[in-house]
Amino acid sequence: MTIEIVWIRDDASLAAQCAVWRKQPFVALDTEFMRVDTFYPIAGLLQVSEGERAYLIDPLLIGDWAPFAALLEDPQVVKVVHACSEDLEVFLRLTGSLPAPLFDSQLAAGYLNLGFSMGYSRLVQAVLDIELPKGETRSDWLQRPLSETQVSYAAEDVVHLAELYRRLQARLSAEKNAWVLEDGAELAAGLRRETPPEEAYKDAKLAWKLSRAQLAVLRALCTWRERQARARNQPRNRIIREHSLWPLARHQPSDLVSLARIEEMHPKTVRQDGETILQLIREAAALPPAEWPPAMPEPLPIEASGLLKKLRAIGLREGERLEIVPELMLRKKTLEALLKSGYPNGPYRLPDSLRGWRRELMGQALLDCLAGEGEAA
Repeated sequence: MTIEIVWIRDDASLAAQCAVWRKQPFVALDTEFMRVDTFYPIAGLLQVSEGERAYLIDPLLIGDWAPFAALLEDPQVVKVVHACSEDLEVFLRLTGSLPAPLFDSQLAAGYLNLGFSMGYSRLVQAVLDIELPKGETRSDWLQRPLSETQVSYAAEDVVHLAELYRRLQARLSAEKNAWVLEDGAELAAGLRRETPPEEAYKDAKLAWKLSRAQLAVLRALCTWRERQARARNQPRNRIIREHSLWPLARHQPSDLVSLARIEEMHPKTVRQDGETILQLIREAAALPPAEWPPAMPEPLPIEASGLLKKLRAIGLREGERLEIVPELMLRKKTLEALLKSGYPNGPYRLPDSLRGWRRELMGQALLDCLAGEGEAA
């Protein structure tokens, strides 16, 4: 298909076009970026479509993103994306803003029971009966000029996304459409709720196996790693590999030789940051008990798996009734958090991660199920 392509390569053109887009009921958005050796994504291209043509914004030539930020935040214009978590990072990095209201076509497909976590090409094939050419996602989006294939791929993607939105939205009930937008708002809010570096240790693997004194060391290492990754704009594993964190906190090497023997410790890390890492370990190990972090909760015991299955069944039944893919109903992490709030004897408390329509629709049923288990015991 022939697509009309409009290039936007300066601030004035972007501002003028944003004013036009803000009069539309929706715009489809896509991004192409590079993220091979960096912590943050580097934008190579932004694509916008109102359904008629493809607008390609060259981020390497734009200095003033304020008009685009205003578009992203305009409550009258629905922003349509697909599987948008990394796109959101690009928008936040470039403009300081996130799109709202946000309609993710991958989520919409789940609400229509078409499939969970559907890739874009597969969804376009299923809904529009169009077979997209093999992607250019792995090509160099920072090169200039972009190849004809790259330009065609980027333009086609965003124009089809606009048509996809029209088709999906027409099939969604008003209730489900509201739920898709609610989940979109939660995606954006989740990105804004960035974990502070000081709390990064809570996500480290096997942290629950460490003593409180060892957790103090893990906390110091994870905090430093997170701050350095952002400051150097490098992936976290370039600073200290994930699998090295637990043995570092457990064994607390005191010299470069023993540091180098730690599991998966990269020689470059030892050369570049070895002394700093040893100093961090020494300082954290010297902290008084009053400054140690609280012990991490253990994972749920194997005996809890039957109860977890019963809770999951509540979501499966509701998903079947509403014709929504089961994976969108109750997330495993949410159910585990619910169980951990009172296992084994209760009382239980609904976790903060169970929000919105899910809490309203299934919250009481989950608590009733757990209360019934307590009575049966």
